This record gives sequence, C-alpha cells and structure tokens, in this order.
Amino acid sequence: MASETSLSVVIPVMNEEDSIGKLITEIHSALNEYPRFEIVIVDDGSSDQTLAMALATAKSLECPIQTIRHERNAGQSCAVKTGVRYARGDLIVTIDGDGQNDPADIPAMLRRAETIGADDFCIAGYRKNRKDTPWKCFQSRLANRVRNALLHDGVPDTGCGLKVLPRETFLKLPWFNHGHRFIPALVKATGGLVDVVEVNHRHREQGISKYSAWNRAWVGIVDLMGVMWLIRRMPVIRISEPHDAGQS
Repeated sequence: MASETSLSVVIPVMNEEDSIGKLITEIHSALNEYPRFEIVIVDDGSSDQTLAMALATAKSLECPIQTIRHERNAGQSCAVKTGVRYARGDLIVTIDGDGQNDPADIPAMLRRAETIGADDFCIAGYRKNRKDTPWKCFQSRLANRVRNALLHDGVPDTGCGLKVLPRETFLKLPWFNHGHRFIPALVKATGGLVDVVEVNHRHREQGISKYSAWNRAWVGIVDLMGVMWLIRRMPVIRISEPHDAGQS
C-alpha cells in the first residue's frame, strides 16, 4: 500500500520549548495547500518540555506529527538522519528548530523541486541577508568560500537548515557527524542536481545557539578534509540502457 504521506518536514531540536510551538504553527499554515504532509520532530536529548509543547501544538492544529527522542544528545546531523529514517514522505524538508528559518519559504522551494527532472537532487536555502552577529556572519562567509572552493558544490550557504530533497536521495548518502552541512556536496557527488533558492532569515527570539566559534571552526576543518577524501572515492554510476530480459 502506498504511503498517504507525500511530504515530511524533519525538525531536529534540543531545548527549544519556547520556539517549537510557533514553528509548528507556521509550518502548518505554510503547507495548507499540501494536505499530505507530516511533521517529524527529533528531540536530541532535551532537558525541557520541547516534545510536550510540540505534541500539544500539533494536537490543537490537528496536524500530523511524529516525535522521536534520542536518549542522549547525539548532534544535529544524527537527529536529521533519525528523522529521515522515520519519515513517511517521499520528499523531505529539513528545517532548524530555533525559528530562524522561515517556513513561509518552503512552498517556493517545493515548486522549484517540481521543475527538476532528476531522481536525485537537493534544493538548498540561501540566507542572503542573515540576522546574526557580524562576527558570526563573517565566520560563515569565510567558511562557505573555503568549502565551495574545495568542494565546488555551488552553494553559497550550506549551513542553512532549509533544504528539500527526496528521501531516497538522502538515504543514499554516506553519513557522519556534521554531515548535514555537506548535503549539497554529497548529493552532487552521487550524480544528483543541486539548486539554490534565496530564503528569509530571522533573529533568534528564544533560546541560545548550540554552536560556538571554536566548535564550528575546528570540526569544520576536520570534516572538510574528510568530505574531500570521501567524494574522491564515490563512484557515480549511470545506467545508460536498462533491459528487462523477461519482456519480449
């Protein structure tokens, strides 16, 4: 039996009880033209009432939701991977749980996805006008320039949480901690197409960032070297002329 869900919005969260209710409400409003969608919340070891708030909000909106909880914090990439594994939709939207990504941008990204004729692809959000501190914006611009120069993924803002890709494409990708920052490069390395859509970015209204300058910079260098090694060893297999021997 085919799944009744065509679209899954995967949200990794940790201690976001003050923002998750508003985010779910905005997603529900943005996707009112997509009746076959679900929200998948992955709680990465929160110590607050994030899941309870998510469930209460979804119930009040009559919004389909799945909730999965990691017993201990495993990192954002692991939370995204868990969400995609449990997702019922053929198409995945990833979005950060802190409310800085704007769900109103999702429909335009989905429309762009409809124009792509490839089985494997990624639509990546680009936060052209970021609402972060000047220091954080500088770090991000520098990191993106270095990454793009080495990986040639053609994405100006790989750290943006808003992305759209087929579930099957995601499941083909090699995965590792911090892998969510390299999704476009990995999709491209498998022979998939990558496109970019400019999206809104908002100030964080609640909570605090889970990243610091140190953990962004150091793990970014290590991961970049690892991804370069991995991409060089990923064969792109293209089937030129499939044939079914059982057909006449």
